Amino acid sequence: MTTNLEKLIEIVKILRSKNGCQWDREQTHSSLKPNMLEEAYEAVDAIDSGDMKHLKEELGDVLLQVVLHSQIADEENAFNIEDVALEIKEKLIRRHPHVFADVEVNSTQDILNNWEQIKQEEKSHRTSIMDGISRSQSALMSAQKISKKVVKVGFEWDCEKTLYDCVFSEIKEFQEACKTSNSEHIEEEMGDILFSIVNLARWNKLDAEQALLKANKKFIKRFKQMEKLATKPLEEYSFKEFDELWTQAKNFILQGV
Repeated sequence: MTTNLEKLIEIVKILRSKNGCQWDREQTHSSLKPNMLEEAYEAVDAIDSGDMKHLKEELGDVLLQVVLHSQIADEENAFNIEDVALEIKEKLIRRHPHVFADVEVNSTQDILNNWEQIKQEEKSHRTSIMDGISRSQSALMSAQKISKKVVKVGFEWDCEKTLYDCVFSEIKEFQEACKTSNSEHIEEEMGDILFSIVNLARWNKLDAEQALLKANKKFIKRFKQMEKLATKPLEEYSFKEFDELWTQAKNFILQGV
């Protein structure tokens, strides 16, 4: 009996064929990059929503991207979807020696340490701990990855106070830079502030990307409430009126009105 996964693979193959869909035929690994990112983010949104029907749909869209890329690679005689499955199957077995071999662990941290050690052995060709950082992920996620990597070799603040001192120092340097007309220097100092904030999040075991996503959602929700409460066009509001409207919107949301 043919599985739904096998049917999906066959459908994608047909869509990419001479008698299939022109749009699908024209796609390449590069052209599909935005789709891959968009579908992954939409799947994360579905997880946050708690809507399992929505999540099922979005995971299907992510799976379609995997099948599409695999089909394109198959046509180029590079690899096929079976090779993709084999690669991840073998990786999971290698990196879980406490399950598939005789390695003993006593904690989740032991498991993570083993994972990292095995990963380093697999990537022995890398000459720097900075190697392997994705150039396609968001700058915030990259900063977080960089921070975590250097901490593993001991490059860390001695206490949280020195980290706060660093954040405040970067803000002061930004303020000084803003007094100049050097836009490149100003931008550099703003980058230093953001990087130090990412480290502050990591120190407190927070995911900076998720924290900012939640802040974005909270701001959007409050601003929409402001629009509902506004008694005149927002463009006509003064700073003081905006501040009062923002507080009013915040209270409405907190009270569940």
